[in-house]
Amino acid sequence: MHKVDIAIVGGGMAGLTLAAALSGSDLDVALISREPLAQSVPETPMLRVSAINEANREALSALGVWQYLPEERVSPYTHMHVWDKDSFGHIRFDHEQMQRAQLGHIIENQVLVNALAERVAQQNNVTVLQSGIEKVLWGDHETMVMLQNDDVVACKLVVGADGANSYVRKQVGFPITFRDYGHTAIVATIETSQPHAQTARQVFTPTGPLALLPLKDPHLCSIVWSQDTPEAERLLQLDDEAFAHALTAATNSEVGTITLKSERKSFPLTMRYARQWASEGAVIIGDAAHTIHPLAGQGANLGMQDALALADLLRQLEQQNKPFARLRYLRPFERARKAEAMKMVSAMDGFKLLFEGDNPLKKMVRGIGLVTTDNIPALKQKLISQAMGF
Repeated sequence: MHKVDIAIVGGGMAGLTLAAALSGSDLDVALISREPLAQSVPETPMLRVSAINEANREALSALGVWQYLPEERVSPYTHMHVWDKDSFGHIRFDHEQMQRAQLGHIIENQVLVNALAERVAQQNNVTVLQSGIEKVLWGDHETMVMLQNDDVVACKLVVGADGANSYVRKQVGFPITFRDYGHTAIVATIETSQPHAQTARQVFTPTGPLALLPLKDPHLCSIVWSQDTPEAERLLQLDDEAFAHALTAATNSEVGTITLKSERKSFPLTMRYARQWASEGAVIIGDAAHTIHPLAGQGANLGMQDALALADLLRQLEQQNKPFARLRYLRPFERARKAEAMKMVSAMDGFKLLFEGDNPLKKMVRGIGLVTTDNIPALKQKLISQAMGF
């Protein structure tokens, strides 16, 4: 049996960030993951990537995680270009406006998980347990987590960081609001005939947004093409050459001719928002608490901020010798992070509503809005500052 203060269920970005952020505290942590934390990565870029904002980069650097990221797998972007397909509306951002070396970094999800796992492995207050969960026995002051490998974890607080279909969330009974976005996201790696110039690009088409995320190679990008599900299914049925041609047309050839360099994968997009995040002895973070449309690339950042905020609160409560697993002390975290998540959910809903379809009036409103914003430096700076997590 392992007797700890906190059991983190889930070895993804949110769970590992929480464990790393508790380094140096007097809190003993068990991190439970069904799969091995660190996994080998191929030489070619993996399909699932995240745009890590500057606020989280600073946090990861302070936690000693950034140093474990291989430089050749970390792709800074210095510019952003967003435009409306077949419209005059567009907006550009660059790092000099923010007096920063870059606006953010594109990192493969598994590469970041590997770096977090390597950092956590150096901590003497974290025990990593690889197993699924058989059941959880909730108690007033102590909870027993029964693992499928017959091990047992006794803890004061269970943290559900176990993804969109969270076992912890279901076991605690936190209600959830969800809605099908009606979009399917297609991810792939592409090669462009013109260099991407460290520019993250996003074009809004009538059937959904397309993001081009620059990778380390100046001619490689990762794409997230979120389309109405019928259109996504049509695109997935195209051969590689026809699919690449459709990409070139969608981007107005801004990066030249596009060639597909990987397989294509797809997944449906669903909004999820837990209406309760904390109870006596339990709390959820990351995708267990919320999933949003990827059009702004903020899902991973939101989950990492959940983890950092929870770590700050737990450290404070531990230093004050207060019962950190009690709901009354978890409430400030729940209120603050639920508010941030709801703002992001609402913003994504607003963007999707505004930018979908090709109604002439909506296109005019979008065009005027983008051009006006592009010409108001203070407004542009506020928008990019929020995107960078500040």
